[in-house]
Amino acid sequence: MQIDIIGVPIDLGADRRGVDMGPSAIRYSSLRQRLENLGHTVEDKGNIEVAIQETCSITDPKLKYIDCIVPMSRRVAGAVATSMQNGRFPLVLGGDHSLSIGSVRGAAKYKKIGVIWLDAHGDFNTHLTTPSGNIHGMSLAALCGLGDPRLTALYDEPVPVIDPGKVAIIGARDLDLGEKDNLRSAGALVLSMEQVDRIGMVAALEQCIEQVSRDVDGIYLSMDLDALDPRFAPGVGTPVPGGLTYREGHLACEVVAETGKLIGMDVVEVNPILDEKNQTAKIAVEFACSALGSRVWQG
Repeated sequence: MQIDIIGVPIDLGADRRGVDMGPSAIRYSSLRQRLENLGHTVEDKGNIEVAIQETCSITDPKLKYIDCIVPMSRRVAGAVATSMQNGRFPLVLGGDHSLSIGSVRGAAKYKKIGVIWLDAHGDFNTHLTTPSGNIHGMSLAALCGLGDPRLTALYDEPVPVIDPGKVAIIGARDLDLGEKDNLRSAGALVLSMEQVDRIGMVAALEQCIEQVSRDVDGIYLSMDLDALDPRFAPGVGTPVPGGLTYREGHLACEVVAETGKLIGMDVVEVNPILDEKNQTAKIAVEFACSALGSRVWQG
């Protein structure tokens, strides 16, 4: 596989600083070497230009830093769309999850896609339901056509970018009240940690894949490291207890890889300031490798 690494050092969508250093921390953990050891051809495209917080202002407390997030999203969308148009696999490193407003949009420019959203949160708020105003909690809703028009349509493209019926969220355990209403109305599949516990990780993944893979050209995996329990991934800005285990995270990536339909991936919300000995960044690399073919044993 030919892989493009695309860094997005953004922390404007979150409420804690430091996640902008996530791409560097992941690269430092031997990402490129590990992927090349799997036989892939890897090109690091560097980082997308992102304004720093000190040069931006909050013009709307319900849409913090939107005037800087929209240009970033356009640049990310362009980079991902170019990568896919060239027949390559975009691996997008974050940075907070607002970057997916661009990355998933870029992937959907030339292909009809389903999306698996591995996250403790639904990221399905809008400016009308958000309790914080943080746009990293609105990214999936915007892609599904809900929210401020500046986020739902970066250009003049059709809205929604992705069909909510082709979206599956797995690992959720912290959903806001208004966000729950948005998800029910949209018809996205949500498999909370309670459901994962009840039916098991493999059955949950199979249900997600069934939801997102019908009549699509490929699957895009957007992985927030806070999907894991903080015991395994302490370096995230919004940790929530009771998350996936280290092994369940690997399994999710492995099962998605086995579909043969994975066409792009985000690895987001790694915050080195909050991490312990770069543990979360190292896990991010391991999960990316699992999604791209790494196995303990292949008989």
